[in-house]
Amino acid sequence: MPERVKFDQMLASLRRSLEAIPEHRTGSNVQYDMTDAGLAAFSVFCLQSPSFLAYQEQMRKQHGRDNAKSLFGIENIPSDGQIRNLLDPTDPSYLREPFWDAYHLAQASGHLESYRQVAGTLLLSMDGTRYFSSEKVHCDECTVYEYEAGTSYVHMVLAAVLSAPGQPHVLALEPEFITPQDGYDKQDCEQQAIKRWLARNAKRFEDWSVTVLTDDLHSHQPLCELLREHKFHFILTCKPQSHPTLYQEIELLAQVKGAHQTHTLRRWVGHHYEQWRYDWVSDVPLRTGKDALRVNWCEVTVVRESTGEQLYHNAWITSHALTSQTVEAVADAGRARWKVENEGFNVLKRQGYEFEHNFGHGHQHLSTVLLTMLFLAFLFHSVLHLTWDLYQAIRKALGARRNFFNDLRALTRYFYFESWEAMIAFMAKELEVGPD
Repeated sequence: MPERVKFDQMLASLRRSLEAIPEHRTGSNVQYDMTDAGLAAFSVFCLQSPSFLAYQEQMRKQHGRDNAKSLFGIENIPSDGQIRNLLDPTDPSYLREPFWDAYHLAQASGHLESYRQVAGTLLLSMDGTRYFSSEKVHCDECTVYEYEAGTSYVHMVLAAVLSAPGQPHVLALEPEFITPQDGYDKQDCEQQAIKRWLARNAKRFEDWSVTVLTDDLHSHQPLCELLREHKFHFILTCKPQSHPTLYQEIELLAQVKGAHQTHTLRRWVGHHYEQWRYDWVSDVPLRTGKDALRVNWCEVTVVRESTGEQLYHNAWITSHALTSQTVEAVADAGRARWKVENEGFNVLKRQGYEFEHNFGHGHQHLSTVLLTMLFLAFLFHSVLHLTWDLYQAIRKALGARRNFFNDLRALTRYFYFESWEAMIAFMAKELEVGPD
């Protein structure tokens, strides 16, 4: 059995990163250190409890012990204002390594094997989104949009997550923040963020061990060439209106015997049969010109057998070879790109993490630092769920993620726990659940 990843292992990595942040204060009035401020902010996101620190301060005064220290190692509990003031000058780049340490822990324990899909590669979905917007509050890192009605100040982030068909969770890797230096056009901003992310992190993976998934916005030759340069595979959404040359070639090849291939399946989905049709063409030009990159193209169309209603259709370009044995896996992987939306942004926005809430904007980096903490909390929860059977049993028993957070808030307010293991064991006992 693969070993589980422990919360304290991941927390130790976060502590090391916080301890490495340079001191930006001058003078002797240094009551709270950066480590406590960072761990305090993380604890609020990890438990999704805005009042957690206040409750622990009260528990410490009354009983001489508290969950802030036992669960998160916080020696001195700072106030919300002190946390914001301490973290505002901190560059979020100091918080990158805990993402990779958690990734390596999951990898070393064998739990990432279930995430390997096409040709044994990991599926890396990348997508950008807004997480802050205001017509008044702004800082130097805001992207500025000018409208006839006024000005909008926006923060955006490129998320990078590992996903897989059939996996209920995505694993967040370090985010890349989209700042004004990237330009104001959405495509330019996200494109530059992807470039920076790849330049910094591609060497963390073995050659050709990752398949990148993006939407049609990035399905073009410059990104494909960049991915090949970094020895990454790709499966990128491909729409006819943005790829006229490619689709003209596909239409021509449909007249050539053996060039356009088809594979069909009949699937029972519980209440009815579906017809799944896979079409693919190999070695087609991505654009016009002699320097056009040659790619493989495939599409899948799902039809309800009894009515002929089309239930799903999508198409992709890919670096993976396409055959009747591989096209299903490539299409399934392409569809998994939506997990960055469904199991990523949707969970963060609607299931307790309050992704779009303004926890503190600051004047320098506060907004990006706090969002990095939120991503880390999301990753820690995902790794615990992936690797810890007792944690899985509790989450299953409680159902909605919000129920889990509600219980954590209540328990840590009224009870003291020596560790995360003790708290999870208590919950499992009271719920009368355990590993299957």
